[in-house]
Amino acid sequence: MSRGYHLYLAALPEVCAADPGRMVFTADAGGRCEVFTWDAVTGAARQVTDRPRGTLHGAIDRDAHIWWFDEDEHGRGRWMFQPFQGGADRPGLTGVGPGEPRGLAVADRAVVAVGIGDARTTAVHLGPRGGEAREVARVDGHAALSGITPDGRYLALTGAAGSARAVTVLADDGTVRAVLPGDGGHGRLWCLGFAPVADRAELLLVRESGDRYLLASWRPGSGITPHSWQPFDTEITARWYPDGRSVLVRQDRHGRSALRRVHLVRRTTQTVPAPRGTLLDAAPRAADDVHYLWTDTATPPRIASTKGTPLPPPHDPASQVPGEHRDLWTPGPDGPVHTLLSLPEGRRGPVPAVFLVHGGPADHDRDAYDGVVHSLVVSGFAAVRVNYRGSTGYGPRWRRAFGEGVGLTQVADLVAVRADLTARGLVRADAVGLWGFSWGGYLTLLAAGVHPKLWRAGVAVKPVADYPAAYRTTTPALRALDERLFGGTPDEVPERYERSSPLHYAAAVRAPLLVAAATRDAKCPPGQVRGYLAALRRAGVRHEAMWLDTGHNGYAADTHVAVLRRAMVFLDRELRGATPQTPRPHRSGDPGRARATTTPAGAGTTRHTERRTGHAEGHHPERPARG
Repeated sequence: MSRGYHLYLAALPEVCAADPGRMVFTADAGGRCEVFTWDAVTGAARQVTDRPRGTLHGAIDRDAHIWWFDEDEHGRGRWMFQPFQGGADRPGLTGVGPGEPRGLAVADRAVVAVGIGDARTTAVHLGPRGGEAREVARVDGHAALSGITPDGRYLALTGAAGSARAVTVLADDGTVRAVLPGDGGHGRLWCLGFAPVADRAELLLVRESGDRYLLASWRPGSGITPHSWQPFDTEITARWYPDGRSVLVRQDRHGRSALRRVHLVRRTTQTVPAPRGTLLDAAPRAADDVHYLWTDTATPPRIASTKGTPLPPPHDPASQVPGEHRDLWTPGPDGPVHTLLSLPEGRRGPVPAVFLVHGGPADHDRDAYDGVVHSLVVSGFAAVRVNYRGSTGYGPRWRRAFGEGVGLTQVADLVAVRADLTARGLVRADAVGLWGFSWGGYLTLLAAGVHPKLWRAGVAVKPVADYPAAYRTTTPALRALDERLFGGTPDEVPERYERSSPLHYAAAVRAPLLVAAATRDAKCPPGQVRGYLAALRRAGVRHEAMWLDTGHNGYAADTHVAVLRRAMVFLDRELRGATPQTPRPHRSGDPGRARATTTPAGAGTTRHTERRTGHAEGHHPERPARG
């Protein structure tokens, strides 16, 4: 079961269809994530893509051409498009070889720019839509094309937010017009696209400044202008309004969202009304309208308009999550740890609990619908989602708090929340398990080894299991991320990697483990998982292995269903000694019913069964993260 399907209200950060009644989204199509169009006039959805492994990346340009990334099982491919009403599939640009998607931007007069990457470089290609491309830039490492001016004269390329080349502005011939640093005391910097107006070139930015985030803008000849009169204490993302003078800011704070319209010229801010919960996406439209995708823990995502514009209908309301959903704050050395707690309906006394450990590490759990939470609660478990230190949504200090060491800090927070829950009589101390994907799977294995007496079972899906080995075999972008986390490479600081590696504690594990790994996983490679499983065998630790014929992220629901069912049976047996009747996944075959998560401007995504969290911080849509 996919833990939420993906819906894009406007997938290009600075470009929307000229007709606000036309949009593109991705939704379920026979168990796969595929791209659809929506026409508000006719109230009809049309399926655009039909690929064996599903399609994740979709977009719409100002002329209402539909775009998607046609990738293979290794995540390599090219951008394709077709008219909104339908027609032949055509390559966005010819002469561009396959690669990883590193951004798409479309200017007026059908000028297209694409970013395509490989393990070593990122290239930017420019040309007429459907025509011959020319390469205008190639840079070392991982970068992303993040915008183009309406006249096509300037392009923006985003690097690591804390690097000397956080943002590079290029002319259409590849000439570097500006390099905007995010290091050296300047504060990390993210790029959110050019203003959608023809009278000027203005680039929207977010700057981390001390313990705050500031909107900023760049113009040719005038450099960066910080809008320090409106600081934000937690992560934000933003989009230009069509007027090019104001922006819609979406803030993630303490597991929930808020919307504000910030007028950069008038220096005023107004709240955009939205329900309490999480806004997975929000897109400003003409006439002050805002389309947003809302959810909370009990309610599957639904789309709304502040002006009542007809939008794809919501998911079947019968899928409401029963039970009690509350917030828990546990005292900690760097401040209280926030937990989203879901308890089963009709609970009497403490119940078995499963900690759903989010990945990233720079991500957070949200007050948002989660299919695994739904399955656990209706099966009689408490679902515990902890925003440990390092999570986003609690400010820069919280995100940088790794005092006990990488992974060990986060495990300490999980342990503290466990103690709090048992002391309050909410969960059974003898029936607490862990379940995580990617970096969350890493924390699951680490916690099971560092504190073996506290956990009765663990499920780790596509985890980091041997940190030094994972570093040496993962992608260059993730090696750079690890170096920032640990302060160096395994050769430079071997003791730090060793101390934070689950393999180091494998012999101490006492709880039975279910480890699911993927044979084509580039982020958490299979070799280091095999080494960890071998260590468990040598130590006589009871465990099960499940191998998936996928990469790190998968879009096919069947794989997610298989993992969900295997994990539910495993946890029920180990925590309650029973064989459950696993709840049938809630899945609609109607593509017009949007059960969705979104990543239009890097806002972050909710988990699915494999706990994928590819877009972590809310500033940059293609930032490297294990998930």
